[in-house]
Amino acid sequence: MTSQDMTAGTLTGTELTAETQTALERAEASHRHESLFSARAHNIKQSAVRDVFDISIRPGLVSLAGGAPSLSGLPLDTVAEAARRVIAEHGMTALQYGNGKGTEELRRLICEIMGEEGIAGASPEDVVVTTGSQSAQDIAAKVFCNPGDVVLVEDPTYVGALNTFEAYQVQVEPVRMDADGLVPEELEARIAELEAAGKTIKILYTIPSFNNPSGITLTAERRQRIVDICREHNILLLEDNPYGMLRFDGKPLPPLRADNPDDVIYCGSFSKIFSPGVRLGWALVPRHLYRRFYLAAEAVVLCPSTLNQLIVTEFFRSFDWRGYLAAARAVYAERCSAMLEALAEHFPAEAEWTTPDGGFFVWVTLPEGIDTYPLLHEAIDAGVVFIPGAAFTPADGPSSRLRLAFSGVSPEQIREGVRRLAPVVRAAVERHRAKAATAG
Repeated sequence: MTSQDMTAGTLTGTELTAETQTALERAEASHRHESLFSARAHNIKQSAVRDVFDISIRPGLVSLAGGAPSLSGLPLDTVAEAARRVIAEHGMTALQYGNGKGTEELRRLICEIMGEEGIAGASPEDVVVTTGSQSAQDIAAKVFCNPGDVVLVEDPTYVGALNTFEAYQVQVEPVRMDADGLVPEELEARIAELEAAGKTIKILYTIPSFNNPSGITLTAERRQRIVDICREHNILLLEDNPYGMLRFDGKPLPPLRADNPDDVIYCGSFSKIFSPGVRLGWALVPRHLYRRFYLAAEAVVLCPSTLNQLIVTEFFRSFDWRGYLAAARAVYAERCSAMLEALAEHFPAEAEWTTPDGGFFVWVTLPEGIDTYPLLHEAIDAGVVFIPGAAFTPADGPSSRLRLAFSGVSPEQIREGVRRLAPVVRAAVERHRAKAATAG
């Protein structure tokens, strides 16, 4: 049915009013313009996470879907005072255009934050402030990838990155993970296979600490090996580390970028350590790649929000942000424990799940052959929401996995959400068992 058919189908009479005629004309124009879309536009997809997010705000539902940070401990009075001072003392600057790279003071603060993670000696001159870290992924794809080039990703990986890469018409290829993260031997084998097929591999996109969606962390022993493999094949690493500071024990593993300044573009974000509402992230770019990366960023946003940059800088300079993050880590650790305990209590023995050391997510695996996407509808009827695993891989077909987020939900709600979800999962396992017995 066309948009014109749908509009006409809403009519209650036989005559078209002027208002209805206008609506039909608009629908026709929209249909005419369909031919104007670029080939790239047809690769732009609605995020499955956003689809479920719209559902999850319904009253009465427990959402274990969205990876929203907990803002309950954020001192709003301090944030408000920081904003007041910025406007009172720097209003004309804050409300004006700014530097396309970001303010120097914020870039210095970013280097200080990265120093806490293990990246020593980073220069503000190598930092580009972005509109969230996802915008850095977009810039990287734009600057380095031609249509048909290959981007390697962990399997599973962040759905937003998949959408970004696919929009640039690249070939996204998954590489298997295990409990210790990306498997070096699998990476080598995948690269060899693609190179033998004549493919050009440009980027390995990785979330080494508390991978979204799995919660898995790449072990310290594997980190340098992954970089070395990519260096041998002239593949750039795009390291996405929004959760690195949220290791429950407060001792983050050194990022891949720490000892490899020429081979890694490092992406960070204020969304998880302060507020997603400010929409500020950053990229630490190898110096020899900086100019084109920065110019590509500037071409899209002209400059990041000066007001938001000054507020973030004022807050971090006037508040004990290290103490705040320590408190946040304790909150996330408690919530993660609540989820793991609830899963152990309520889920069937056939289900398995990861045990993260930080971050926001637990990754649940059901027996092979169970499609978790139809289970979402059953879960919504039961009063709980999750994200089906198929959203987090470029591979086609169903997935027996699902992502549960513990970050933005109280321990009580987590327990209730898992309790509601458990009968749905048990029923799916029982149907799968019965089907297998019949087939046998």
